[in-house]
Amino acid sequence: PRPPGSVRRSVDLWDQAGPARASGPFCSVNKCHNGGTCVTGVGDDPFLCICADGFTGDTCDATENGPCSPNPCRNDGACEVVTHTRRGDVFSEYVCKCQPGFEGPHCQINVNDCMGQPCKNGGVCRDLDGDYACQCQSPYVGKQCQLRCISLLGMEGGAIDESQISASSVHFGILGLQRWGPELARLNNQGIVNAWSSAPHDKNPWIEIDLQKKMRLSGIITQGASRMGTAEFVKAFKVASSFDGKSYTVFRGEGQKKDKVFVGNVDNDGTKTNLFDPPIVAQFLRIVPVICRKACTLRMELMGCELNVYSNTAGCTETLGMKSRLISDEKVSASSAHRTWGIDTFTWLPHYARLDRQGKTNAWSAASNNQSEWLQVDLDTPKRITGIITQGAKDFGVVQFVSAFKVAYSDDGQAWKVVQDVTTNTDKIFQGNIDNNTHKKNMFDPPVLRPPGALPAVGVERAHHRAHGAARLQRV
Repeated sequence: PRPPGSVRRSVDLWDQAGPARASGPFCSVNKCHNGGTCVTGVGDDPFLCICADGFTGDTCDATENGPCSPNPCRNDGACEVVTHTRRGDVFSEYVCKCQPGFEGPHCQINVNDCMGQPCKNGGVCRDLDGDYACQCQSPYVGKQCQLRCISLLGMEGGAIDESQISASSVHFGILGLQRWGPELARLNNQGIVNAWSSAPHDKNPWIEIDLQKKMRLSGIITQGASRMGTAEFVKAFKVASSFDGKSYTVFRGEGQKKDKVFVGNVDNDGTKTNLFDPPIVAQFLRIVPVICRKACTLRMELMGCELNVYSNTAGCTETLGMKSRLISDEKVSASSAHRTWGIDTFTWLPHYARLDRQGKTNAWSAASNNQSEWLQVDLDTPKRITGIITQGAKDFGVVQFVSAFKVAYSDDGQAWKVVQDVTTNTDKIFQGNIDNNTHKKNMFDPPVLRPPGALPAVGVERAHHRAHGAARLQRV
């Protein structure tokens, strides 16, 4: 029997097995889910579920996502509820955290990112959606045109090998005893035969440099020479470039329809600098003389850098901070540290491993000369590492340096991977220094894409090492 005044009705219920029929008092039969409270006698509905925080629906069976679902913020803005305090069944207000370049209550306003004039050194700014791009004047590159891409690439210094230089022809003088070959076309080269000169019969002469990888080329320095007391030089020339050594593009200025003719030299010994604006991205660079004085005779140097060739951003030759101390002392560690004469004052600490550091103890030195020693740099965040510059030091007059080393890198400082030689699939051994003071640059090809460490191999005396970039050195 039903108590007087009680209300019963038949309702549909759902359980894991599917729909079921049941009958009884409203709040006995219609269970409110997820901690909801069932009440009767409110309004016109026979019963009402008051849901716990985070739930909604007639029986509190749905999750309540609040005002941030769906996301009211535009342009990838992040929606954040100010507080989860509720007013009845309503969330309090939310705020939109906008991506750089956008503002407004809902990140709906595209800010003019060029208003702050972010482009340096004469760069022209172009506003984008939430970003900007700088069109840099040569030789500047980088996101904000803040880097000078004007390093000497190695014609004068010898970093460009003879095998990388070729030409359309060669002049042979004094009955064929003098060979003015392309390998001699190095700026300020000395000697009686000290430049490249094309053969007299060559009507379309050229000289070419194979840089062995894609490079950003910002300019060229040219110079003539004297042959048998006669000044010879290139007065005007064109520049062609190629990625594969087969298909060439002749350089033209920005927005120009005609090939650019560069003004060359006016004598045999002075130098003339020409910048490429915009810079040339190529592996092969060909110099094509147009007007020559007496003969097409040339010495030269190329300028450029190893920046990312696909975008105008810094990162491939930008130093990471060992020399500048941007990398702090506590980020540099080592397997051990040598103490000269056992005196603490003369300890060669890991963070002393900074390029061109001065002082009596001006480098890192391992406590022993064996294969277990290493130097490590923590870069905090993943970076694209393209190379390392190393340098030795003197321990109170004794020349010491690392003559060979390996490089390892790690995501977590626990599991390490050694850089491999792609031709042999074995650990790559990098050639180190030959004295205590000269810089030795080694490039990583392909680049290391994580925080690296460098591992000394076969050193002289104890391993003394100063690094620029990042390193973990371990004996072989």
